[in-house]
Amino acid sequence: MVDFKALKGKGHFPTLLMAFLYFDISFMVWTMLGPLGPEIRDSLAAHGIIINQNQLATLLSLPILVGALLRIVLGFIVDKIGPKKTALIAQSIVITALFYTYFKGENITYNELLLVAFALGFAGASFAVALPQAGQWYPPKLQGVVLGIAGAGNIGVVLDFIFAPKIAELWGWPAVFGIGGVLNLIVFILYIILAKDAPREIYTPRPKKIKDYVKLLKDKDTWWFSLFYAISFGGFVGFASYMKVYLMDTYENDLMILGKNFLHESNVKVVAGYIGAVLIFAGAVLRAVGGGIADKIGGVKALYLFYTSAGIFTLVLAFGELPFYFALVAIAFIMASLGMANGAVFQLVPQRFGKDMGIMTGIVGAAGGLGGTSLIKTLGWSKATFGSYSAGFMIFAGVIIIAITGLNSVKTRWRTTWGAVAGGRI
Repeated sequence: MVDFKALKGKGHFPTLLMAFLYFDISFMVWTMLGPLGPEIRDSLAAHGIIINQNQLATLLSLPILVGALLRIVLGFIVDKIGPKKTALIAQSIVITALFYTYFKGENITYNELLLVAFALGFAGASFAVALPQAGQWYPPKLQGVVLGIAGAGNIGVVLDFIFAPKIAELWGWPAVFGIGGVLNLIVFILYIILAKDAPREIYTPRPKKIKDYVKLLKDKDTWWFSLFYAISFGGFVGFASYMKVYLMDTYENDLMILGKNFLHESNVKVVAGYIGAVLIFAGAVLRAVGGGIADKIGGVKALYLFYTSAGIFTLVLAFGELPFYFALVAIAFIMASLGMANGAVFQLVPQRFGKDMGIMTGIVGAAGGLGGTSLIKTLGWSKATFGSYSAGFMIFAGVIIIAITGLNSVKTRWRTTWGAVAGGRI
């Protein structure tokens, strides 16, 4: 449970509230192309622009890639000009892209959409702005609850899948960008009024330097944690972004039957959005559960458990087209396992790199985004090359096996070195 009473009289609640809203709306915008992928593909085709699976995968993965890389860039900018100015610059770019897409409408070209996707990457980098701005106002003993509130925005991807397809059905897919632009503009104005950077008597900035990153990149544990998060968060955001395309390509008839018989919904794209929302929700809400399990049994054991589960069910998907409901169960277990693995990774990272958490959050977070980009591109390549997703699932399962092997190779060293004095279970 979140102890809201502990925050009373501490910090600056309006800033904490705006950090949450900024991160939530940004995460929603960052992943909005995923639930609109089939609608955009069909719209382009109606205007004579045919894009293949690889091109669609590139469009869906570009915001994830750009967001990953910009996390580090915006982290440096935060140190130079403060989080509030950084957030407003990033939001201005995102709002411009959203309204441009809305007013351009269905006449937009694929290359223009790639530029829009690039701009949406600035929303994905909000992680590097919202969390520091909220955390700067509060003492160390409250960082867990504060960052938990500010970082709860990953539920935004679930909202995408619930609302975006229905809005697209009623008013066309560009309307989703228009509504997104209005919501971002409201948050932008509130942010100007309510959010404040912490004064120096409360927080003294410690600007990060390139050499700080280089030093940590020379540590092999940095690379292990980057691999682990590339699988857990990368797998989660990658599957989430490609979920609707996969469901539409593989189970369109089953979705149609489900919609008519149980949901009273005839638009199969809307049904795919609802199903995607349910599947993604499992991973979005179970991150904290994964962290709690890691606290009790140790992060390494927890990752063994979560990766094994994700790997098994990914292999199940790889061996041909499953019956529809079996596939939904398999995907639900994958998303839940990856969501909990996110929490387990960040149960370990602070124990190993407690003094460098700001930098490590940027590095590991970037690795997560790169992992998501790679998964989306791999699935698109698999479908375009072989006519099925089996090879893509097989490759992801193989990477999970590599991670499990890596855990086995480092666990003894971790437990007998830094783990012996870390204060938490390893």
